[in-house]
Amino acid sequence: MKEQGFSGKLKKTWYAMTIKRKIFVFIGAVFLTMTLSVALNVWVAKFSLFDFSGILEDNAKSSELLLALEGESKLFSEYIKNPDEEKEALFKEAKERTKTAVYDLPFAYSQIGELRYAQTWSIQNAYAVYERKRDALLETGTEDEDYINHLYEVYEMQTYLQKYAGNLMTKTIEAGNESYKETLPDLVSVPIVAMLIALILFWCVLAMASLMHKTIVAPVMKLADTSKRIAANDFFVEDVKVENQDELGELVRAFNKMKFATGEYITALEENRKTLDLLHEEELEKLAIEHELENMKFDLLKNQINPHFLFNTLNVIAGMANLEDAEVTEKMIRALSDLFRYNLKTTEAEVPLAQELKVVEDYMYLQKMRFGKRITYDIRCEVDKELTIVPVFTFQPIVENAIIHGVSKKEEGGHIRIRIWEKENRLLITVGDTGVGMEREALEKMRRELLENDANFHGIGLLNVYKRVKTMYQDGEVEIYSKAQAGTVVKLVMPKKGE
Repeated sequence: MKEQGFSGKLKKTWYAMTIKRKIFVFIGAVFLTMTLSVALNVWVAKFSLFDFSGILEDNAKSSELLLALEGESKLFSEYIKNPDEEKEALFKEAKERTKTAVYDLPFAYSQIGELRYAQTWSIQNAYAVYERKRDALLETGTEDEDYINHLYEVYEMQTYLQKYAGNLMTKTIEAGNESYKETLPDLVSVPIVAMLIALILFWCVLAMASLMHKTIVAPVMKLADTSKRIAANDFFVEDVKVENQDELGELVRAFNKMKFATGEYITALEENRKTLDLLHEEELEKLAIEHELENMKFDLLKNQINPHFLFNTLNVIAGMANLEDAEVTEKMIRALSDLFRYNLKTTEAEVPLAQELKVVEDYMYLQKMRFGKRITYDIRCEVDKELTIVPVFTFQPIVENAIIHGVSKKEEGGHIRIRIWEKENRLLITVGDTGVGMEREALEKMRRELLENDANFHGIGLLNVYKRVKTMYQDGEVEIYSKAQAGTVVKLVMPKKGE
């Protein structure tokens, strides 16, 4: 029970943290894991490299001394018996090798111990004496009457030095073996301890990642799923439920309130529309009735959310994100606010092309935050977008259709391309995707439903664009091309108009 209570307190504390603090805690945990891993590697390297490399280096130096002494003795004997320039050169190299090996021996008392220190001291002192006698013998020449005595004295010193070098090598190897035996238990236990600590740290990082997913990623995915259903005009879905007390928790609660208010508002609008249809059925001519219905459907699409409540809530949340340096969260909220503001506040039938493209970029930014690298897009505009006029809400419904019915159904995602150009004083617009596309039968059915204004047409946004283009422009055209597993292209043709 105590453990459960402690775990419950930790979860409560975590849910109450701001997103910024959660990210800092997670980054800190990852950094701590990396630091400890490096420390463990250094610890293992200390045993495997520094300690054993010292033993091997000492063995190598004592072995090098013995080999150097033996080589010098052999070359000395050959040079004395039959001196020539080649043997003299080899003998000089052997002398330098021996001298280097003697004074390269470890000579730190605390490092090599009393016995090896004494033997090394004896070798270095004996070598100094031997070096003087050897050089003196070579300088006197064979004419000296004591030449033979001095020669045998040098031979004896060479034997003495080789014997001491052999003893030193034996003692060095024995000391290395003793050090290895003392270090071996630690060497065996170090990898085990390092592995256990690494597993514990890995488990901690996984636990933190799971919490991050549960408290950040999962709520966003729930919001995205519910938003998708709302986009299909299903406003009475179950409320999104999260335990967060941070910015995401506030966003979810505000979202639920907006969803409920929007559903009620849409229901009232639908009832009003039906009442108006009955009141004006006999008073308006057929064309006026159709025009009114198009305007009402257009208004329904625009006024799906209470503007004041929506904008105030989004601005409050964006302000909180800015104060807490949650840059990505603030940018997403700003993009969503701009998108809703454009949909709800724009009353004109036609707007500059630049406004429509700005809405598309805001919409695609939100979709890229949802789908990540699965969705890419590019826009190529070959006309003056500030001076070119297009019907309002033209691009976003078509792009939304391309994502929902095209690229999102592909596991690897796809690309959306928008092209705008002028030809013979007519404005041409294409919105293409590399999604799943349609079979020929499905494409023909869609074209037929558009032509007949079928109420059961599954792409209400595309149907709305089709009706408005046909109603607003006498020679306006909306064409659809598609191929299975290749993608779909929607082409709009209308008169080019400027401000």
